[in-house]
Amino acid sequence: MARRPRPGYLLAAVALVIAGLVAAYVLGGKSAAGDTREAGGASSASPEAPFDVSSMLRPSGRMLGVVDNKTPWQYDIVKTFTEQAGRAPDIREYYTSWGDDFDPEGNAFLWKHGQLPMLALVPVDTSLAGVAEGAEDTYIRKLAHQVAAYRGPLALSFAGEMNSPWNGWGPGHEKPSDFVGAWRHLHDVFRELGVTNVIWVWNPHVVDTASKAELRPYFPGNDYVDWVGVVGYYGPVDGVAFSTLFTPTLKKIGRFCDKPVLITETGVAQGSRKQAQIRDLFDGAADAGVIGLVWYDQRKTWPGSSQPTDWRIDTSLGAQAAFRVESARAGFGHPFTRD
Repeated sequence: MARRPRPGYLLAAVALVIAGLVAAYVLGGKSAAGDTREAGGASSASPEAPFDVSSMLRPSGRMLGVVDNKTPWQYDIVKTFTEQAGRAPDIREYYTSWGDDFDPEGNAFLWKHGQLPMLALVPVDTSLAGVAEGAEDTYIRKLAHQVAAYRGPLALSFAGEMNSPWNGWGPGHEKPSDFVGAWRHLHDVFRELGVTNVIWVWNPHVVDTASKAELRPYFPGNDYVDWVGVVGYYGPVDGVAFSTLFTPTLKKIGRFCDKPVLITETGVAQGSRKQAQIRDLFDGAADAGVIGLVWYDQRKTWPGSSQPTDWRIDTSLGAQAAFRVESARAGFGHPFTRD
């Protein structure tokens, strides 16, 4: 169960917000759509050598990130998060459909400004069995070359929430063996082409009333995964506390995998318990030893729902204050070391 806030917690937190609400990023060249594209692009590494993520696979701190469906160039989500959270995010996650080009310059722009890009590659209308059998190799090779040309680190999640039936690649649509085969083939082609700048993030949804499939059959193997990513939300149905939302799934995964865990999508729905649940989230994540969490800072109506759910940090002054205080107290916010 979520613990009660400490006496004086809210008053101190509100005072902190009132005293500290400042924007951390002010970038020039922004269009009305939030496009921050710079003339000539951006580069974060020397063109002489490929980027190697080996030193990043076991982070020493806890990262704090934000996820949005806009392109890397649309930087408003990062600036908004910075203003609300009181610090810039370490991770900027975004979605790309299978078949789309990778944008080396846009991802370099993120890395240059302090965010590890995380690409969630979505296999819309694509057969996982076909991927596994090599039917998509032309695209995979093109994508691998584009990612290598970026010459910066990229966290890559493929076919995330594969254990959830609402996805076209989930239970009832594709077999676990097809997912595993597709993941391994994608990974193998990248490796054969010498791509060294990808952190491979296996990304299931937490096991709950909507996602009941066993996780072990979907695991590609420790040689094919660098980080485990877990998706889970507080409300409006299952999420009540970290101990019931994330802990059972983390225990299941721990029986067959010892890779670092990143909460790749999370948020707390607006409600009377939001402040307490924000504290519970950061306390639970820190106690579980995760390497970071990525916040879904959006208001959205989910499929099958008639009412929008508001996950944003600033749904109230108290919620925003709780996010700032608890994320800092739990040690989230980890700048990457640059060689």
